[in-house]
Amino acid sequence: MNCKTFRLVLAATALAAAALHVRADVVTDWNQKAGELVGEAKLGTPPANRVMAMVQTAVFDAALAASKRVPGALQQDAVAAAVAAANRVTLTKLMPSQEATIQAAYGAALAAIADSPAKSAGIAAGEEAAAALLAARLDDGAASPEKYKPHTTAGAYVPTATPAVPTWPQRRTWVLKSASQLRPAAPPALNSATWARDFNEVKALGGKTSTRRTLEQIEIARFWDYSLPAIYHGVVRSVALQPGRDVLRNARLYAAVTQAMDDAMIAVFDAKYTYNFWRPSTAIRNAEIDGNEATEPDATWASMIDTPMHPEYPSAHSILAGAVGAVLKAELAGQPTPELSTTSPTAKGVTRRWNRIDDFVREVSVARIYEGVHFRFSTDVGSAMGQQIGEATAAKHLPQP
Repeated sequence: MNCKTFRLVLAATALAAAALHVRADVVTDWNQKAGELVGEAKLGTPPANRVMAMVQTAVFDAALAASKRVPGALQQDAVAAAVAAANRVTLTKLMPSQEATIQAAYGAALAAIADSPAKSAGIAAGEEAAAALLAARLDDGAASPEKYKPHTTAGAYVPTATPAVPTWPQRRTWVLKSASQLRPAAPPALNSATWARDFNEVKALGGKTSTRRTLEQIEIARFWDYSLPAIYHGVVRSVALQPGRDVLRNARLYAAVTQAMDDAMIAVFDAKYTYNFWRPSTAIRNAEIDGNEATEPDATWASMIDTPMHPEYPSAHSILAGAVGAVLKAELAGQPTPELSTTSPTAKGVTRRWNRIDDFVREVSVARIYEGVHFRFSTDVGSAMGQQIGEATAAKHLPQP
């Protein structure tokens, strides 16, 4: 769905929602299933966010279309069928390796809906919305030819693993005008006090053998080692499952959140590959060449978690959290913030909880310092970029108070 269409449907959404106080978590149930499928497909974080943005946008389009086609008592069935069909079509196209699981989930969803013309109309609405979305977004630049060249000199060995998604800056955005619209200023100079401060912080707290981390910091670090959309969508679900919400409102919220997250990935990788800034594990082992007397090398230093295969600046986790937080703030404008919570596959049995959106965003950022993979200035810049992206997305797609 294009931006003009998204704006036009907001008024219709509000009208339809008044009559559509159905089981609001039909959207969240499918979102959770889609998140599991993304994990099973072993997609990287940027491709996973692309998939989820396409799926959730198609879901909103489908739910809205079905609600308008089928008024009255059977509207609930039409919308449930539309949501299921939109998920089936988009997920199967984007993750064909998961087709059997997708079809099984789709069959179970349809079996729970009584056969009727409303059900058939909903399926048609979902299939049409998904087909339109795929036609508009499949050729978004994600498959652009890769041209990344590692920095080296003739004959010198460099690690041969290919960095993640160097083509992402060529992708078409959802809300931003371009990938570079919010490109930040360069990282701090290596002879600056900021560099020395943040270098020494991550050196002390983020090393694999650090004794400076508290038990709470270790738990936070392990929890946020995971980065796929599901961990962030769990926080969104804390809002979506609040009493009094309806299916269209939730579908619109997930579409806005996932578009903001996908644009955040495009923007952050534009900045990462523009500045090509070194990770702490590289900087700390080579501190003798940074020209700063306040930093000292440690040739044995390693980060607590495996360092991601892409440049350091800015932090991708931080931009995602900032984007999600800004959309949720807009969605909750004038309302109390419910308890936010989510779980993580890298911290089994642990549920993290927050009473303030800013606390959630801040925790994601500091986790990357505790893990030893980011400097504080990078997390600060990432959070600020994410906030701008989330605010722009909310302004375009969510009703304003």
